[in-house]
Amino acid sequence: MAEPGSTTPEEAFRQAGLDVLLPSDEEYTVRQESYFSRSAAQLAPACIVRPRSAADVSRAIRILTQGRHTFAIRSGGHGTKVGASNIAGGVTLDLGRLDWTRVVEDEGRQGEPAVDIGPGARWSDVYASLHERGLVVAGGREGGVGVGGLVLGGGNTYFTARHGFACDNVLAFEVVLADGRIVNATAECHADLFWALKGGSNNFGVVTNIRMRALKGGPVWGGLTLYPWQVAPLAAEALTDFTSRVHEDIDSNLLSFFPELKQVAIVAVFVQVAGVKNAPAYEKWLALPSIQTDCKMTSISEVVAGNTMPSGYHQIWFTGTFKNDTRIVSKAASLHEELVEALKTSVAPDGDFWALCLFQPLPKIMTQRVGSDNALGLARQQHDGLLLQTTVMVRTGEQERMAYPKCKAFMEAMRDFAGSAEMGGDGNLEWEYINYADESQNPLASYGVEHVERLKAVSREYDPEQVFQTLCPGGFKLARVPV
Repeated sequence: MAEPGSTTPEEAFRQAGLDVLLPSDEEYTVRQESYFSRSAAQLAPACIVRPRSAADVSRAIRILTQGRHTFAIRSGGHGTKVGASNIAGGVTLDLGRLDWTRVVEDEGRQGEPAVDIGPGARWSDVYASLHERGLVVAGGREGGVGVGGLVLGGGNTYFTARHGFACDNVLAFEVVLADGRIVNATAECHADLFWALKGGSNNFGVVTNIRMRALKGGPVWGGLTLYPWQVAPLAAEALTDFTSRVHEDIDSNLLSFFPELKQVAIVAVFVQVAGVKNAPAYEKWLALPSIQTDCKMTSISEVVAGNTMPSGYHQIWFTGTFKNDTRIVSKAASLHEELVEALKTSVAPDGDFWALCLFQPLPKIMTQRVGSDNALGLARQQHDGLLLQTTVMVRTGEQERMAYPKCKAFMEAMRDFAGSAEMGGDGNLEWEYINYADESQNPLASYGVEHVERLKAVSREYDPEQVFQTLCPGGFKLARVPV
């Protein structure tokens, strides 16, 4: 290999036997256009490197670190934070070819299978492959999301109440470190790195394989139900009631959101992973008059394949966690209605936009189940919570710039309300979900001082030159979190 500085990085990659795409290549354009968010796709790297194995990634990382080249890491490219999985003028390390799903028999677990999954795989493909074997994993709920980013950010799943977050179901991470070494991090070997990767995002290395616990994949019951705006107050009660009773039925799942459609106040997504039809957990929801429903007996594979967000839009996402309270839900509904009207009036009067206000239960049973075995810091949550996400999707960069302050103001208004005298001053919960957070937020800090200090110690141990803090600037970085 040529000495650093004596050749271009593109030439060094090719000399190392790596596939490289330049802006003049047709496939470069294809990969750029395959990002979920147009916000991410607007950054143009000098080149894209497409490894096929951990050895390829190791060679690429050595070239990048020796030459002090800036780079980004892309798995599925579903992130919405600009620069998280792409970079302007640097190198994008595109893991899209690391997309396998392989069942591993036994592995010393009393005959229980495990699953090796490439970080560039999409969850719809993972579930479809496992469905043929009668298996599932506790993974993503949206078919187009990449495996790597979701798991490294924690990963809320349909199985979280019973089995923990996606990261809690990982048995081993294969990781390429900043010096090019390939290590296998497990609970027994490199245990500190194993812990840090469960929620610590892209701060430690490039994950090239994720071995997950396999679960039996039986039939599930679920679907999407639409409700008219008149039942919104009762739906808010149904949501908070469900959240407070998750411990009674840890196999029933719920997502509820307000769309931008005027005639629909709320949408509920039910997924009962034990296959119980009309489970008692949904009693209050099922008693509400609905507009339509497609609930049926199905499979996780079908549910996830059918759950995909529209692509081709500029994306704005903010998140917050709040106490489980109907007043929080009602306030969010009111603010969301104001946001939609503002978007219609001053941002996208043609109506070509999406706006969602999504609530997910985050009860104590979920936060207590994960304990201290991951980096998320959720064990500190002492109250049943609601995880809130506001999403706006618009067609152009100019519309994104106009809509952004309105979305940010939405979440700030929610935080202000939750901390108001009306809510007793304590309606805010600290945790922010890194996979939903905007770049102005600080989700790593929300893990708590103890966890941040531990994460920084792991970073210094495995990346003493701080390559993943400096040369890989995208995403949420530990170096930017004050302690």
